[in-house]
Amino acid sequence: MTSSIQSSLNEIDANLKDIQDRREKLIKGTRDIIMLCSKSIIALHHGKTEEAKESMVQAKSMLEEFRAYAKHDLSRYIVVAEQELVEAHALLSVMENRILPSINDVGVMGESYLTGLLDCVGEIKRLVYDRMRSSRAHDAEKLFATMEEIYGAVYPFAAYDNIVPGLRKKLDVARMLIEDIRAVVTEETRRKAMIEAVEKLEKRVSS
Repeated sequence: MTSSIQSSLNEIDANLKDIQDRREKLIKGTRDIIMLCSKSIIALHHGKTEEAKESMVQAKSMLEEFRAYAKHDLSRYIVVAEQELVEAHALLSVMENRILPSINDVGVMGESYLTGLLDCVGEIKRLVYDRMRSSRAHDAEKLFATMEEIYGAVYPFAAYDNIVPGLRKKLDVARMLIEDIRAVVTEETRRKAMIEAVEKLEKRVSS
C-alpha cells in the first residue's frame, strides 16, 4: 500500500533537503554580510570612507548572490542583512550630506528598508555627540533634524507592525533616542545663548 505514496514522499524529501541546504547557506552567508556592514559603519565613524564603501559594495554583491538562495520561502533569512546594508548606506549619505538612498538604490525588501532607516537613527545620534564635542553645534542641529525627519517619515508605517516584525519596537527606540538628543541640543542652545548674552554685556560695560 505504501508504494503508492512513495513517489510523493521522495518529492517531499527532495524539496525539504533543498530548503535545508539553502537555509544553511543563508545563515552563514548573511552572517558574513552583516559583519561587512558593521565594518563599514565603524569605518565611517573613524573617517575611513573609502574602506567603508568597499565593504558596502562587497556586502551588496554577496546579498544579491544569497538572495537567489532565499527565493520567496526563505526571504525572512535575509531581512537582517538587508537592513544592515540600508543602515550603512543611509549613514554614508548623511555623512556626505546627500539625500538618503531610495529602496531601489539599495535593492532590498520594503520591511528591510523601513527598519534599516530606523536603525540609522542610532548611528546619527553618535554623529550628533561627535559634533557637539568638537563645538560644531550647527552641524549637530542639522543631524538632529535628519533624525526627526527619518522618524517622522517612517512613523505612519507603525500601522503595519503586525506585518513588519519589530517595526513598532524600532520606532519606540528611535523616539527615545530623539528625545535624548533633543534635551542635549536644547541645553547646548541655551548655553550658547547665555554665552552670547554675557559677551554682549561685557562689550557694553567695557565701552
